[in-house]
Amino acid sequence: MMRNSLLLAASLLVIGLATHPQVQAATPELASANSFASIQDPRTRSLAIFGEMSKVITGPRCMNCHPRSDSPTLGEAMTQHNPPVVRGTTGFGAPGMECGTCHGATNVTFSNGKSSIPGNPKWALAPRSMAWQGQSLRQICEQIKDPARNGGKSLDELTDHNGKDPLVGWAWSPGLGRPPALGTQAEFGALTAAWVASGASCPD
Repeated sequence: MMRNSLLLAASLLVIGLATHPQVQAATPELASANSFASIQDPRTRSLAIFGEMSKVITGPRCMNCHPRSDSPTLGEAMTQHNPPVVRGTTGFGAPGMECGTCHGATNVTFSNGKSSIPGNPKWALAPRSMAWQGQSLRQICEQIKDPARNGGKSLDELTDHNGKDPLVGWAWSPGLGRPPALGTQAEFGALTAAWVASGASCPD
């Protein structure tokens, strides 16, 4: 009887921890760039690395700001932004309803403590040429590599962008109510560097 009681108590404790709103699951890790070093063929290694990068790229934290339309999406379900907003001519929203109207320089937690408004000084939609939603991994890969569509970035500049840009970095500090992107920005940057060094191959 005592053993059964202890098992029941332990089970209830585990359930309580799992459902308590302040207990968050550990962020899943990305494989390190070095973990692909044993793959001898450069193209095979490059493709494997991009596959790991795609775990970040295709997550909601990135996809929501790389829409196929002129409006961002929200949340894990990537639903239409509410209130309705549009890109505008610069990506920062339409006159009178620019991104900065609601999105400040930092995340702002709601007064009820249940969620937050995202914030970053550079908050904006990605260029139309960098729409990722609805695209295959090959199409996304080709966009990322193409200076004509990636904001004029060389592969070295892209590596720096992925690993150090504060707006990209928001994906790992997205504020209350949003799971962060996988791993860390430093790991994502290191994967990008390894992908470039191995030939920056794109999937078929």
